[in-house]
Amino acid sequence: MFGKGLLKGLGITLKHMVGPKVTEFYPEEKPKLSVRVRSSMGLHPDKCISCNMCAMACPNKVIKLTSEKDENNKKRLKTYEMDVGRCLFCGMCAEACPTQAITVTQEYENSVYEVEDMKWDMIARAERKGKEG
Repeated sequence: MFGKGLLKGLGITLKHMVGPKVTEFYPEEKPKLSVRVRSSMGLHPDKCISCNMCAMACPNKVIKLTSEKDENNKKRLKTYEMDVGRCLFCGMCAEACPTQAITVTQEYENSVYEVEDMKWDMIARAERKGKEG
């Protein structure tokens, strides 16, 4: 039959026109995310022992950290930087961390305008997050 595809398409369109609306009002109402969503990284600097396991586990080598020894001859985290533009958000760094200092979070509003802003200073982000809530 000629026009069978057209009639089928119009039928789907009419069904969606009279069916329930599934609109989300995003800025006002935050969406309900699945438990498995991995959209950002979080760091607890006080838990980090600077073992460098996260940086070694990262397949894209986006994690760079430096440490220094304190008066008790223990390693302390000095800097922790991630190039999120190249990050896969695979969670391998979080799995490799023996102290669960780095975690995969559900923060999803991470858009930036400049490429340089995709290099995150994770210590500064953790401090800012601690002040907010």
